[in-house]
Amino acid sequence: MELEFEDHFPSMMAQLGADGFIGELQNGFLLLMDVNKGLITFESLKMNSLLLGLEVRDEELLCMLMEGDLDGDGALSQMEFCILMFRLSPALMNAGYVC
Repeated sequence: MELEFEDHFPSMMAQLGADGFIGELQNGFLLLMDVNKGLITFESLKMNSLLLGLEVRDEELLCMLMEGDLDGDGALSQMEFCILMFRLSPALMNAGYVC
């Protein structure tokens, strides 16, 4: 059985406006980040995914980090996280929205 991805970001943008949407992305970053480092690390992503009830394999978590890690430090800054979220939404990318 193949899962189909439904992109909810465009409807969130329409409901919240650009500033509200960016605020929600910032909240998501804060939820997943390591509070001591101010970054989303493998360890913080794994721990917080478990706390949220998500079962994600280590390989998948590493792929997520590698996909968004633009500076090669092995973690995601808030800007890298924001850019990654926009890149994962084809509708937002096609509309030309930027972080």
